[in-house]
Amino acid sequence: MQHAVGSPLPPPHQPGHGPAAGWSPAAQHPGPHQPGSAPGHQPGYLGAPSGPVPPAPQPPVPPPPAPQHAPAQPGTDVTGHVPLPPGAPVAMPSIPPAAPAPDLATTTVAVLLIGPAGAGKTSVAKFWADHRRVPTAHVSLDDVREWVRSGFADPQRGWNDHSEAQYRLARRTCGFAARNFLANGISCILDDAIFPDRPVVGLGGWKRHVGPGLLPVVLLPGLEVVLERNAERSGNRRLTDEEVARIHGRMAGWYGSGLPIIDNSQLDVPTTARVLDDVLARAIASPPKW
Repeated sequence: MQHAVGSPLPPPHQPGHGPAAGWSPAAQHPGPHQPGSAPGHQPGYLGAPSGPVPPAPQPPVPPPPAPQHAPAQPGTDVTGHVPLPPGAPVAMPSIPPAAPAPDLATTTVAVLLIGPAGAGKTSVAKFWADHRRVPTAHVSLDDVREWVRSGFADPQRGWNDHSEAQYRLARRTCGFAARNFLANGISCILDDAIFPDRPVVGLGGWKRHVGPGLLPVVLLPGLEVVLERNAERSGNRRLTDEEVARIHGRMAGWYGSGLPIIDNSQLDVPTTARVLDDVLARAIASPPKW
């Protein structure tokens, strides 16, 4: 394409635009025709070979200067080209506000009421479950053991492998029922006579079957009260005085275990249930290590 005489020149070359480097305006615009010169010849070069004049060489374009970084301030460490701030003590993280204590009346819980025969576990558990404002179930190990009719291992006839097997089966059944209730938003209270000198079979077994959120509470009145209450029982729920005394003596090992203990020797059932509420509220706020 030829430009007319007197037309403006194209703009200078920009990076990424127009012709490549080395473009010469003189080569593209020789100017007006001079008399006595042939087209394509420069004045003063008579006899030069015909043809277009090669463009004049252009000076090399210097590379852009490297970015300069601000010099490091005195007292700072330098890693590469990045200045680091001076060291300073790390501030103490802010402590979030304490969460409010959970409301026991609206919290789904699993409670294990522990105690010897005649401690009043079943009566207290039933009353406590009856008077909660949220759905609550009561699961008694003795009741589940008595689901077996023919071949029932009666505790009055002694403790043997047969009664041990039925006890373990009843505990697993109670644990399954408790998990099912809890999964459906229903609290659960269980009662059982377990001993501190058999942690794997007793408390550990309940923890395996129900879960680590189980809250154990020991109900332990005096021996005289236990003997009196046992005498009021009938059927296979009533034990001999010797057996009651032996069980009560083994239950004394719960003292010093870290579990909450309620001595309900002088408390009726409603009062014991209110004390149980207080104990459980503290246990939820600070779960016992067991």
